[in-house]
Amino acid sequence: MAEVRIPELAESITEGTVAQWLKKLGDQVEKGDYLVELETDKVNVEIISDFSGVLAEVRYTEGDTVNVGEVIAVVEEGGVATPPAPKETPVQKEETPAAQAPVEAPQAVEETVDKNGRPIASPSARRIAREKGIDLTAVPTVDPLGRIRAHDVQNYNPQAKTAQAAPAPAPAVKQDVVVDSNKPVERIRMSRRRQTIANRLVEVQQTAAMLTTFNEVDMTNVMNLRKRRKDQFQEENDVKLGFMSFFTKAVVAALKKSPLLNAEIQGDEILLKKFYDIGIAVSAPEGLVVPVVRDADRKNFAEIEKDILHLADKARQNKLALNDLQGGTFTITNGGVFGSLMSTPILNGPQVGILGMHSVKLRPVAIDEERMENRPMMYIALSYDHRIVDGKEAVTFLKRVKELIEDPESLIFE
Repeated sequence: MAEVRIPELAESITEGTVAQWLKKLGDQVEKGDYLVELETDKVNVEIISDFSGVLAEVRYTEGDTVNVGEVIAVVEEGGVATPPAPKETPVQKEETPAAQAPVEAPQAVEETVDKNGRPIASPSARRIAREKGIDLTAVPTVDPLGRIRAHDVQNYNPQAKTAQAAPAPAPAVKQDVVVDSNKPVERIRMSRRRQTIANRLVEVQQTAAMLTTFNEVDMTNVMNLRKRRKDQFQEENDVKLGFMSFFTKAVVAALKKSPLLNAEIQGDEILLKKFYDIGIAVSAPEGLVVPVVRDADRKNFAEIEKDILHLADKARQNKLALNDLQGGTFTITNGGVFGSLMSTPILNGPQVGILGMHSVKLRPVAIDEERMENRPMMYIALSYDHRIVDGKEAVTFLKRVKELIEDPESLIFE
């Protein structure tokens, strides 16, 4: 029998949810076949089999949470499907809740020692433990192999042990939500990605000193330029000329003048990034995702438009890879595609800046003391982390974006 384990997926991903089994009990499995689709915090991944044979055992059902390193299935190498195999599934299903019960966490710790009796932990976990003065022998871990990881130490709270002994009140809170049982309601389980989005948005608002500043842009010149060049642009580059490439180029130019908006906070240090990987917020079926346009400062308008189109298509088809989502330095979000007139975008941590674009609307604008004209105007918003970005730098950045968009030909020289 060969055990199929959940492989290491990425540094920040330690668990996932079984989305669907691609093979059933008794199915013939070849080496390299996809067995199961796993939903993680960021993307869906398909787990392959390293063995050929028959799928003899499935240890988790759809909707169950599994940790990296855990055995998720068993393949009988060279075997033939047998009738008793399906009967094994309920037995494993009964054991699954026990494996997830909080009271077993201390047992995992008892096994996580090396030959010298020290807990087995990653270097980053040991460093965090030293900084916080935490005894690693007291830290529970969800790693099935017993290793203590950095997130275990970060989440450890010595005072929480007594609270873990009485988890019963949690279900009662959920039951109290329904006030009138005669009213029609529907309870929908949140996907893992939606839970992650919710948690991270709340975390950013609780940890960052977030502030938003606004300005408005006259889109006349950009729209006229697009009207004159769009057919030629599409014919030569096989992609449409949209607003996003103009704003991406303008953002990169403005970031070069306001470098703190292209940084992040790490402990008591500021990490200034000398590269420009711009995240573009995209609405996907499972929720908002932010794929990244790499090295935007080195790309022309056509390359940026092609990257955005490609990443948006992958997002809508749920085919984004982890590398598509990691490492952005600044984010642009366009609520205007849904009709938003003005908003205050939330930071995409650990980034310290995000630009919000909005709908283009005709509004009367004073040209001089005597003349008024209807102009296509867009409100733009910059949310920033006031811990390292002062108001002067934020306003200067947004004003620079405005100036570049209103004079789009100047972007050629940036």
